[in-house]
Amino acid sequence: MKQLVQKLNKGEMSIIEVSPPVVEKGMILVKNSFSVISPGTEGSSVKLAKKSLFQKALHKPDQVKKVIETFKSQGPQNTYRAVKKRLDSYSPLGYSSCGVIISLGEGVEGFKVGQKVACAGAGYANHSELIVVPENLCIKLDQETNMESAAYNTLGAIAMQSIRQANVSIGENTVVIGLGLIGQITCQILKASGVNVIGIDISESNIEIALRNKSIDFGFNSRKEGLIEDIKNLTSGHGADHIIISAATDSLEPINLAGSLSRHKATIVVLGDVPTGFDREPDWYKKELELKMSCSYGPGRYDLNYEEKGMDYPIGYVRWTEKRNMEAFQKLLSNETINIDYLTTHTFPLEDSKEAYKLILEKKENYLGILISYSKEVDTKNRIESNKTSFENENPNISFIGCGSYAQGSLLPFIRNEEGINLTGVMSSSSTTSRSVMDNFGFKYCSSSIEDILNESSDIVFITTPHNSHAHYVCEALSKDINVYVEKPLCINMNELHEVQSVYEKSNADLMIGYNRRFSPMVRKIKDNLRSTSVKNISYRVNAGEISGDSWIHDLDIGGGRIIGELCHYIDLMMYLCNSSPVSISSNFIKSNFNDSINVLMNFIDGSSSTISFFSNGSKKLHKEQLEIHSDNSSIILNDFKKLEIYTQGSKRVLRNINQNKGQKNMVLEYLEALKKGGTPLIPFEDIFLSTKATLLAQKSAFEGGRNYEIEL
Repeated sequence: MKQLVQKLNKGEMSIIEVSPPVVEKGMILVKNSFSVISPGTEGSSVKLAKKSLFQKALHKPDQVKKVIETFKSQGPQNTYRAVKKRLDSYSPLGYSSCGVIISLGEGVEGFKVGQKVACAGAGYANHSELIVVPENLCIKLDQETNMESAAYNTLGAIAMQSIRQANVSIGENTVVIGLGLIGQITCQILKASGVNVIGIDISESNIEIALRNKSIDFGFNSRKEGLIEDIKNLTSGHGADHIIISAATDSLEPINLAGSLSRHKATIVVLGDVPTGFDREPDWYKKELELKMSCSYGPGRYDLNYEEKGMDYPIGYVRWTEKRNMEAFQKLLSNETINIDYLTTHTFPLEDSKEAYKLILEKKENYLGILISYSKEVDTKNRIESNKTSFENENPNISFIGCGSYAQGSLLPFIRNEEGINLTGVMSSSSTTSRSVMDNFGFKYCSSSIEDILNESSDIVFITTPHNSHAHYVCEALSKDINVYVEKPLCINMNELHEVQSVYEKSNADLMIGYNRRFSPMVRKIKDNLRSTSVKNISYRVNAGEISGDSWIHDLDIGGGRIIGELCHYIDLMMYLCNSSPVSISSNFIKSNFNDSINVLMNFIDGSSSTISFFSNGSKKLHKEQLEIHSDNSSIILNDFKKLEIYTQGSKRVLRNINQNKGQKNMVLEYLEALKKGGTPLIPFEDIFLSTKATLLAQKSAFEGGRNYEIEL
């Protein structure tokens, strides 16, 4: 299938062939009929992508700050790889479309194949022949629906939400600042609600269009002299009851203009992308104005449970969710309460869609709504072949299931340059990502079919998907005698662990897990300075920092929580350094928002012991990891894999690295070399099993108030 994408490094736009998206649980596969280009949101993204790196940095200072922080903590090499990965990737465009359902994922109810639907969401409702959308971002349409108008679905919901935030009533006076595409739709809905609508814009053309189509009662240029008096005259001398700002600008002019046009105690809603640092005097303070932000399509936006897991909010508590806003907008269209046909000034077939963005960038003619249309026939082949790569038949074939940030930044850069291997197939839930990885790293093909990846030609499969799918894919590959590298954790519950154990014992393949820290040069230096038979007391402090509350990592059903997802790293490292197996474990949660701070005590067969303190509430100024070991009258301290201090009787040695090296490169290259030579596993399955079991028991112990658990094979 075809998709419109952009590369962020130079802003190059292209129409590429990608495999159809994977239809997972709760998802709906839709063949697009039309999608809408948002001149404001998408136009800004395209303009920014075409700027130089310096200009991008000036526009995105928050992103520059993150790059600087990464540079300080991880060094130049890791920072370079992270930035390059971001800039070289294909970026999908679009967030509002309509089409026809092709297939339904597991658990989807209330929809059927062949049904017309309207879709929403950046990353979902893309400019692509086929899209996959969560059920709460998809609404049913009548069969006689005008699909060109229905494609404005998302923009209509955005406009609807701003009006709900304003809480308008019949007969009130509302000013809309910014009469672009969303501003025009906002005015239409306000008019249908019995509100007196006054439109303001810097474009005389937009004002004239709104007046001609009766979207507003009065229209003014924002630069007009006497504008404040004009608004007062139209509002019985009081000023507007509500102001909705749908403009997009870096200027404070709209927010201050809103204050001057408002009555006392009016509500001002920010719908567009404008700064909110208003002048306190003469209006905002004295009038006691209320400022509200309108969050996209409405309640449910950015909520993982609502958007991706399909959990609806009860209507008695949340009357207007983003989905119900979309449904309300489509009803206004179907009842002909509003008419937005005039908004579509241009329609381009997908093949010519780059011309649409050229129109936006060059502004050689007036435009408002720009539609992309799609052909009725779609090539739905699962596999896209690369024509750039040659392969040696005698080399082992490596495939990837999942290829997100970690795979692209910490695994593939090292694998790509390794001689004697073939990068064969790549599969991701995002077909855009799969194609990016195929092109950037030289895979033979990308696919949306697991059967393509787990076939007889695959010798090794790397699994870097969300945590809840690890065990499933591990078992699938091992059952076909395909060697597996799985990113940690191995699984997220005991049932999955025992299932993996059962399949592994019957398989002729090897299992490797991404415990990279034991491969770090500094950790190996520590190992060289420890007697394998000595008793060790180890303390590991991890200043992990907070992860956003809406991250899938926190979801126990998907990510398993941070303890499952991250603690296993440190438990494995304790086992490696002690050269012994754990026999018992106990832990306690420290008060935090997501049960992601924990103290863990672990005892080993040889009498060694370790404590792991994993905190999410520490200072960002403090380095992330500190390891301290005491054994045989010697002490060793490792700070963030950049500084190593070794204290022995009468001496002290200090080693330093500019680049943080947590062992990813060594791990990957040694793993591939071991497979080529057919040697013993780098990490014995017994260690993988015990570290995983200890992690699961640590979380269980913490939930049970610190109960001590024995660890057995």
